Amino acid sequence: MQQPVVRVGEWLVTPSDNQISRKGRQLTLEPRLIDLLVFFARHPDEVLSRDELIDNVWTRNVVTSHVVTQSISELRKSLKDGGDCSLEYIATVPKRGYKLTVPVVWCTEEGEVPAPVIAQSASAAVADLSDPASAAEIPQGLPPSAKPQKPKRASAFWVWLLFLLALGTCVALVALSTIDSPKPRNKARLLLNPRDIDIHLVKGGTCTNWASQEAWAVGLGSLMTTSLNTFSTFMVHDKTNYNTNEPSSSGKTLTIEFVNQRHYRAQQCFMSVQLVDNADGSTMMDKRYFITSDNQLTIQSDLMSSLSVALKQPWPERMQAMLKLYQPSDSSAITHFYQAHQLLMNGDVDSLYKASQVLDDVIKDSPDFSYAFAEKMLVDVLRHSQQTLDKEQLNTLYAEIKQLGEMPGIKDLAVYYQIKTVYLLGQGKIDEAYSAINTSIEMEMSWMNYVLLGKVYEMKGQNREAADAYLTAFNLRPGDNTFYWIQNAVFQTSVTNVVPYLDNFLASE
Repeated sequence: MQQPVVRVGEWLVTPSDNQISRKGRQLTLEPRLIDLLVFFARHPDEVLSRDELIDNVWTRNVVTSHVVTQSISELRKSLKDGGDCSLEYIATVPKRGYKLTVPVVWCTEEGEVPAPVIAQSASAAVADLSDPASAAEIPQGLPPSAKPQKPKRASAFWVWLLFLLALGTCVALVALSTIDSPKPRNKARLLLNPRDIDIHLVKGGTCTNWASQEAWAVGLGSLMTTSLNTFSTFMVHDKTNYNTNEPSSSGKTLTIEFVNQRHYRAQQCFMSVQLVDNADGSTMMDKRYFITSDNQLTIQSDLMSSLSVALKQPWPERMQAMLKLYQPSDSSAITHFYQAHQLLMNGDVDSLYKASQVLDDVIKDSPDFSYAFAEKMLVDVLRHSQQTLDKEQLNTLYAEIKQLGEMPGIKDLAVYYQIKTVYLLGQGKIDEAYSAINTSIEMEMSWMNYVLLGKVYEMKGQNREAADAYLTAFNLRPGDNTFYWIQNAVFQTSVTNVVPYLDNFLASE
């Protein structure tokens, strides 16, 4: 027996075909989303909890609340169908569940059925033939299938004359278009923005052991980017993971490169950091550091101080307090921390697992390094979002998150609210996650914050806002790492559907 159709708001739902349609627009949904919509339709104006939905829609299947939340989000997107209307089909009732808010009409064989569409010309013809008065108007002397007579053929002379005139006109137009035709001018020009800075990492070079220092150099680039974007009027783009050679409108470029240089009659590898003003090609800062296992904190401090002087940008007290959190008592700990941070930026499950292990060792060697403990919590909640942890691992994770919240000064850091955002999204608490990530953005302007903001907007069913957030994240740190985060962090995102501009931009490289 065929399932009855139902009208939900403006949509006609056909469960047997897994389709919804309105105003000539027809969409095919996943069977689970159709079942979910039909269940809502059978309980109009009722608040349905996640447990009720799991018991009745996901019968005999073991699912989590996160699956229900994500399915609700996908169903909202489909019912909204890319429109910007304020009509909300499924409302969230805080701490209770969800409710269908639009009228529901069940369509039976005797009830409401969509009227077939008949072409205007066809209906008019039927009406004329069925009306005796109309039929009487048809001349009786002509059969219905009478064909009009063919017009007389024009003489060959006039045909040839018109052909030659047309040909002559075409030749004249082509000739006129080629005479004194100006050459096209290239208008692809960029006006430099003096307050924008690009940070590049030159890989390879003349040093043979530069790869061992790559994670530390990437970490320095990330630290400079976040610091300047948060605490200054400069807009910095971290391009250490972006190797595409293309024009840039940034007024300044900071380049990190490992170079060989003679030092005490021997060739040694130095880290070169150079800041250039692209407007006139002048060098604003040129630093070279010989890196050892115990001077990396000193180099980091000197580099940030030199950057402040070169840009005439004094660091505020809050930023100086933040920089102290990046300075553990053991200098070697910062090297391992940046290795773990680069694995975190990779974002995949294997990299997150390795990052967690590296941070475990950092915490053991430098228990005063509280920021490393916070970073490990972020790594572990992201692992949990991509790979289910067992009960013992979950209990350990929750206990560590609680311990983190009790650490002095930790609630003044953006990473604490990033952890809360990922955790709350996993619990389906979208409004609380939205509040947490906005608090994090107020404290720090970083690519990671805007990726997580995009994830929250997706769960709210606001794809246009999600696209804006993802593009902001990619603008702050373009490259494969950020793109992977947009696609896979917390839950999978269809870039083609949510951020088609970014998908087309990367396809054109």
